[in-house]
Amino acid sequence: MVKTVYVDNAATTAMSDEAIAAMMPYLKDNFGNPSSLHTVGQRAKEALEGARAKIAKLLGADPKEIYFTSGGSEADNQALRSAAYVGLAKGKKHIITTAFEHHAVLHTCKKLEKEGFEVTYLDVHSNGLISAEEVERAIRPDTALVSIMYANNEVGTIEPIREIGAVCRAHGVTFHCDAVQAVGHIPVDVAKDNIDMLSLSAHKFHGPKGVGLLYCRKGVVLKSFIEGGAQERNRRAGTENIAGICAMAAALETAIAHMPENIKKETYLRDKLIAGLAKIPHSKLNGDAKVRLPGNVNMCFEGIEGESLLLLLDAKGICASSGSACTSGSLDPSHVLLALGLPHEVAHGSLRLSLSEYNTEEEIDYIIAEVPKVVEYLRSISPVWEELEKGERQHLI
Repeated sequence: MVKTVYVDNAATTAMSDEAIAAMMPYLKDNFGNPSSLHTVGQRAKEALEGARAKIAKLLGADPKEIYFTSGGSEADNQALRSAAYVGLAKGKKHIITTAFEHHAVLHTCKKLEKEGFEVTYLDVHSNGLISAEEVERAIRPDTALVSIMYANNEVGTIEPIREIGAVCRAHGVTFHCDAVQAVGHIPVDVAKDNIDMLSLSAHKFHGPKGVGLLYCRKGVVLKSFIEGGAQERNRRAGTENIAGICAMAAALETAIAHMPENIKKETYLRDKLIAGLAKIPHSKLNGDAKVRLPGNVNMCFEGIEGESLLLLLDAKGICASSGSACTSGSLDPSHVLLALGLPHEVAHGSLRLSLSEYNTEEEIDYIIAEVPKVVEYLRSISPVWEELEKGERQHLI
């Protein structure tokens, strides 16, 4: 029987025991609606506000700055559209982001462009990083918003968020940060990092799917885009997912409590995995080798297709991805890898392995042993690889 090695934690994580334990009481006995005035409802209300306070403390925020959502994509949409429309009222119609943001940001920006906003998509360097100075140079008198992700969901690079936030604060520009991949994995403090609005999703740090939040700093106007009720202080209509929110708070508390040892373990496993896969001829690590999430490994192997690689690895029990899970149905190469300057034919052969503290060294050894076999097999049946080896094409890696 093939063992399962799960290394797709950037797509979603297994729920922690603490998250499951926190969730269960609100699926069974304490099932009330927190907007109800009776005792059962008020118990749910107490749980809701307790979770809000806990999460706020863990993020360096005030409870009144936390708004619960269905996840990171909704939070990104609300943050960008709020800041854009608030800016519009002041005659500011310019937005700054990067070319390798998550599609929840990029697609929202494209939609805002159709509404008359101007968006500057900053290029990132080949190592997947951008500087605060580059952001500052792009800021104009009519800039309403800067949105830069904390850590990239595909190549794992960690951006200089604190410095970028300071630049935005100095220029009086609202700064939004998609921190979906960062929170629970590396230290994040919204006050110290100069962040005005921040998005996160529980299922990226061993919480449940379908719940997340938007942090919005006091004084920053947040608009509602879901009509129907007065929940979340009139900023997000809909009955709150109490079970999911309580589980998210428990998962985040556990993740942050164990963060130092998790970072140490994942970094060791990550570097061992990178070193092992780098021995494959004509392979390339994508993103900076060190300034990246502890559990992220993203490689390209010339002469193969990422989809075929994933299917054959799955047959060996290795659950991985070639990029963002949100675009897994697309046959186009990753926009993130293209933004780093990789040619289309190289970007097609990408493999993302995202680890968690649940992974073992034995699993890493298994991956290091099996991936080269699969790559060698795919190259053996590839006409493109044959042309490369014969010198009819030039190697790009």
